[in-house]
Amino acid sequence: MNRIYFLATALFLCSGLTYAQPRPAELSSKPVALGTAKAAPVSFEAKYEGGMFGYSEKQAGMLKFDDDNRRLVFFGKDQKEKFHLPYGSVLVVSPQSKKVTSNTGNIIRSVPLAGSALGGLIKEKWRYLVVHFDDPDVEAAKGVVNFKLGNKELLDAVIRSLAAKADLTQRGDAFYRPKKSRNEL
Repeated sequence: MNRIYFLATALFLCSGLTYAQPRPAELSSKPVALGTAKAAPVSFEAKYEGGMFGYSEKQAGMLKFDDDNRRLVFFGKDQKEKFHLPYGSVLVVSPQSKKVTSNTGNIIRSVPLAGSALGGLIKEKWRYLVVHFDDPDVEAAKGVVNFKLGNKELLDAVIRSLAAKADLTQRGDAFYRPKKSRNEL
């Protein structure tokens, strides 16, 4: 008899789990405004990590907001323009971070002494600007370009500034361009 009550109770409790309604994601309906957030500098150091068609080499350089031409431009070490992303082609802008063992930690870890394995605990955080875009030069091509930036404050300021300039909508810590409904097309 106890088994029947136990099974009935278990079925009753499990049925609540299967019929729970998911909560929709909170979406902001208006484009982002800079407001009180710190604006990004016009140009700043960044390391290109990959993603642009035709540029497979990682390289240090500089990103610059070119508001007159409504684009984000990457300049290489030689101060020449390598490529640009028009604000209108930006689809999603988001931050990404990655913890890695620092060079010092790797050196300490490789020393053949007792306790040197603790060098693997010396970590540093790398921060990336991730931009999804419609490639304006290649028909029907979408891309994802990554830039390594120096610190969290710069990354946050750049993301908010680029999102405001590209008229993107916020979702969490990322910004996106909403799809147009059939009525708007």
